[in-house]
Amino acid sequence: MTRPKKPHRLIHRISGQTYLWLAMLIFGASGAVTRKLTEIGTQHFIGNRNPISLCNVLFVGNLCALMLLILIYGRQWNKASLKQFSRKDWFNLTVVAILSGALAPGLIFQALALTGVNNVILVGRLEPPLTLALSVWLLRERVNIWEFIGAIAAFIGVILTIILQPPTETMMNMGGFGLGIGELLAAAGSIAVAASTIISKKHLSQIPLGIYSIFRTALGTVIFFFIALLLYGRDHFADVLSPFLWQWMFLYGGLIVVLGQSFWIKGLKTSTVSTASLVSSFGPIVGIIAAYLILGEAPNLAQYIGGSLILVGIFLSQVGTWRQTSGKVNSTPAQQQVEAGMGFKGI
Repeated sequence: MTRPKKPHRLIHRISGQTYLWLAMLIFGASGAVTRKLTEIGTQHFIGNRNPISLCNVLFVGNLCALMLLILIYGRQWNKASLKQFSRKDWFNLTVVAILSGALAPGLIFQALALTGVNNVILVGRLEPPLTLALSVWLLRERVNIWEFIGAIAAFIGVILTIILQPPTETMMNMGGFGLGIGELLAAAGSIAVAASTIISKKHLSQIPLGIYSIFRTALGTVIFFFIALLLYGRDHFADVLSPFLWQWMFLYGGLIVVLGQSFWIKGLKTSTVSTASLVSSFGPIVGIIAAYLILGEAPNLAQYIGGSLILVGIFLSQVGTWRQTSGKVNSTPAQQQVEAGMGFKGI
């Protein structure tokens, strides 16, 4: 008789690429899931307030992410490690936390409130070509012709997605074009993330990932909380302890934050940079499909035109990535290079 295979052995046999694809499916659907949760909240108002507001989802979602990061990387927070950082390191960590931990998520969540999920997904693809351009300009990094052409194609696709949108109430007129406020906020969020990525590459490359992630998430959450209070008033987080909110946030946090992040980290440990980059490039496709299945949000003409160019840009960039990194296994560079280009991950 053959012994039955133990569950943990089966888990170990799952390839890193499979974990990456599972994580990408979760991350890709995060925008649609976030919007759906807020729609559920509108059906269960507390007074005249939506208990599952975007601010509440972001704040509580970040708390869930912080708990996960502490469980995974908490051991890195020891006196010996922290004493090695200079005041300049802590200053740069603080700037990155403000940009990518508070400002960018806040702008993206506000964009989700004003425009379609598909627009946020596609405009969010402004981040990779902008990061590439800043890397060449400020860090003197070299890129091959494939990455350069791919970045230009993706950038043009984002611009077309923004300027070809059908007229809506949240548009403002600039130079004869109607520009959607939601799309502009999504673009601003992408710029903030790109800036934080450049600062991280230039000044924080030696900071352990756990210390970097926990500090960014914790400080970003606190700063976002106080900014929201300043902008929207004391009552904005009045329902943050609502049982109805936490009932859904346990599901949201467990699936999007905990399971998604765990799968992604697990997959990066045994994957090449090119594999992780390829999987992350499917984020826009997964997101658009999820928006259609979960919200019934079909792409419009502007999204088809801009999205097609963005996909061409992604493909060309992948060709460049394959030529540079084929066959190299290095989990830390994979995390640093791919995380920036993944777009919205629910947190």
